[in-house]
Amino acid sequence: MDKIVIPGTPIAKARPRFFRRGKYIGTYSGQKTDEGKAMLAIQQQWDRPPLDCPLYIRIICNFPRPKVHYGTGRNADKLKPSAPHYCTNSKDVDNLAKFYLDCMNELVFQDDKQVIRLVCEKAWARQGSVEIELYPLEE
Repeated sequence: MDKIVIPGTPIAKARPRFFRRGKYIGTYSGQKTDEGKAMLAIQQQWDRPPLDCPLYIRIICNFPRPKVHYGTGRNADKLKPSAPHYCTNSKDVDNLAKFYLDCMNELVFQDDKQVIRLVCEKAWARQGSVEIELYPLEE
């Protein structure tokens, strides 16, 4: 098993954006800088050639808890009883997985079609991060 940890709040894959210039309609991605930062973090931790085997990948997206989940005053470090246990924020788990799989394409593995099993989870944490566990499978 190999593990890659990307610090920061997890990012979900955004829909393409469209523009019109006269009769021409084009598309663009507004996430180029986000993808670049994630790819740089992955590249710094992955110093091997891309894998060429079937893969099982587990992605854990740790979102920082909002301040309203914590008490005030001397209870500022304690969770309120009303704080949710599960992270059901606005980011879709499939878009989170898609973003990080696209960033690992050609860096960690040759193509994301090699992934035969994928688990993606959202969780609360003190600080945001993304943990990616890679399990190469033998044929």
